[in-house]
Amino acid sequence: MRGNGTTSVKRLAGIMADTGLGVALAAALAITAFAIADSWGGGYWVVGCATGLVLGVLALLRRRHLAGAAVAGLTVAATAVLLARLAHLPAEPGPATTLGLSVLIGSAVRTLSIPWASAIAAGGLALVAGSALAQSESAVTMLGVAGWLAALATGLGLRLLDTHRQAATEQVRRDERLELARELHDVVAHHITGVVLHAQAARVLRRKHPERLDDSLAGIEAAGSDALAAMRRVVGLLRDTDDAAPATPGPEQLSELVARFTGHGPAVRLRLPEEEPAWPPEVTSTVYRVVQESLTNITKHAPHARAVTVDVIQDRPEITVEVVDDAPQAPARYPRRDGYGLVGMRERVEALGGTLSAGPCPDAGWSVRAVLPLPVRERR
Repeated sequence: MRGNGTTSVKRLAGIMADTGLGVALAAALAITAFAIADSWGGGYWVVGCATGLVLGVLALLRRRHLAGAAVAGLTVAATAVLLARLAHLPAEPGPATTLGLSVLIGSAVRTLSIPWASAIAAGGLALVAGSALAQSESAVTMLGVAGWLAALATGLGLRLLDTHRQAATEQVRRDERLELARELHDVVAHHITGVVLHAQAARVLRRKHPERLDDSLAGIEAAGSDALAAMRRVVGLLRDTDDAAPATPGPEQLSELVARFTGHGPAVRLRLPEEEPAWPPEVTSTVYRVVQESLTNITKHAPHARAVTVDVIQDRPEITVEVVDDAPQAPARYPRRDGYGLVGMRERVEALGGTLSAGPCPDAGWSVRAVLPLPVRERR
């Protein structure tokens, strides 16, 4: 798969959740209509079902404007409660209305800012209290209280989980940036050393061979440009791990990495560029990092993989790194692939102006693909 598999999985999960919600709302509407028609007779079910239908539609469309949908849902439900009281209709909110409200309140508590989330949760509580005061039907009151409590508990739980995940992701990013401070010297030092040596040579040439001074100054300019380019490409992005990639890992380090993996995992076929690559240190370390993290993910999440292919292809404007395994498809396995190692890989690749995609292959297996642009000086 060439696209972002994580995004596709999340989109599919959202579609499945909305489909399940639609089925549940339809069932609640049918139950409401049947129960009211059986106990009240006539067309008393119309108002309750119409209210539930409106709340269901708002719940299904909540992702477009959650705050507006939640406020509209509370308004419609409050109007239905008041109308039921004044017109002596069946008590509200009914099952379908309660389900729609619960989804809207729970989503608001999970997603919106704290003031908005608190206001909508309080509005839901006020609606439940108002319904209890306006109606004598205890079952409806209990249903409303249960729906509000479930929405609050679910929304808060998911909000805390999202906060934890965001904090963990940010920690990975901070670790990537912290490691940069340690690696920056190894990446750029030889350029700075070259500037110093050329400057020292220029002082000698100015006295003894002034006609060769331009060559030395040109060397200073080139070394300085290389140092600046390397610093811009590297800033921000390495993870603090005990087995971090070497500062300048080349094909021989990749071969050693693959050999270590093959010793306790599936067979790996490594394909490297035919010619000896002359990549800058930050690019070679990123290639190593992508392969290393991808093989680690296979060990953790694809124990049934039998073969792995690692392709490193150099086409002059860019380098493509792709790691593919052949493990059988298992839906429960895919979300676990979206771990914090992938965050670190993406941070490093995108810092160099590249792209990273990861996801299930069409038939079986998993693919991680990184595309890294080569600096202009390296394309010559």
